[in-house]
Amino acid sequence: MDILISEDIRGKSIDSLREHYDVGVFTDLWKQPAELSRLVGNGVKALIVRNQTKVNSSILDNAASLKVIGRAGVGYDNIDVESANRKGIVVCYTPDGNTVSTAELTLSLMLALLRKIPNADIATKSGKWERFKFLGNELSGKTVGILGLGKIGKAVASRLHAFGVQLYAYDKFVQPGEEIVAKLGIELASLEKTLTNSDIISVHLPLTKETRHLLNDNTFKLMKPGSLLINTARGEIVEESSVVKALQENILKGAALDVRVQEPPVVSELEKFENVILTPHVGALTEEAQEKVVSTLVRDVEFVLSGRPALNYVNFPSYRVPG
Repeated sequence: MDILISEDIRGKSIDSLREHYDVGVFTDLWKQPAELSRLVGNGVKALIVRNQTKVNSSILDNAASLKVIGRAGVGYDNIDVESANRKGIVVCYTPDGNTVSTAELTLSLMLALLRKIPNADIATKSGKWERFKFLGNELSGKTVGILGLGKIGKAVASRLHAFGVQLYAYDKFVQPGEEIVAKLGIELASLEKTLTNSDIISVHLPLTKETRHLLNDNTFKLMKPGSLLINTARGEIVEESSVVKALQENILKGAALDVRVQEPPVVSELEKFENVILTPHVGALTEEAQEKVVSTLVRDVEFVLSGRPALNYVNFPSYRVPG
């Protein structure tokens, strides 16, 4: 087998790989780390994953022939890049493919919380007509704090601007002089000021040592009573037990989480709240986004296997023989 795919990744570009390579697709292989390690150690040259496959050092130590790991998505915290570096393995990703889809989901969740759409839908389908039970709020005039002003955060900000909101953003790597900051009237602020001044907090940070559990008991206390929380980034950025506590104490009026600490998650207190929307990590799952993600990833995997440099890479563009 030349190329191993350990999750449900499909599309015309995957089909085209079979014209030149022996491709193995095992949609549930991410659940079997021992079998994954065995297969990777059996001459595989390329491994293609999403976010559920944990590509750790023990798997990579067994990868004698592996030249490239392709991550279908933006984040790559599920891949041990340092171990890949030592083995000379290229790590590719797709930084642009799901920007629009995730930004649109963020706005969808925001509006769904404000207008109580999921509960209104369920009640109406059950035969009820409880109009004033679903008295909601407008997005216009609200203050929205964006945590992480990368590509997705900027896409969210540009769409929110059309709704007439005031924008705060917390991002240590964005400078006040950036064109989009001035164009959209974004106020760059500290985490404390962003949380304190915002009616809605939307999370778009990468998962790092610094951002893990960034939103916890202490930081939730900084938020306005009755705030909303949207997380379409990484589950580990938010302490789920702290979300429950913030909801119980009415610090949060509602929350929408597309990502969880454990995926799939175990049933928790979060499922009991009517003012919580939970979706199964679907930020990138539009037909348009998947076509872009898969096609660009397959291109880079093929580039590396044919000796050409990848275009979207995390560590280095071409395979390097260790030693």
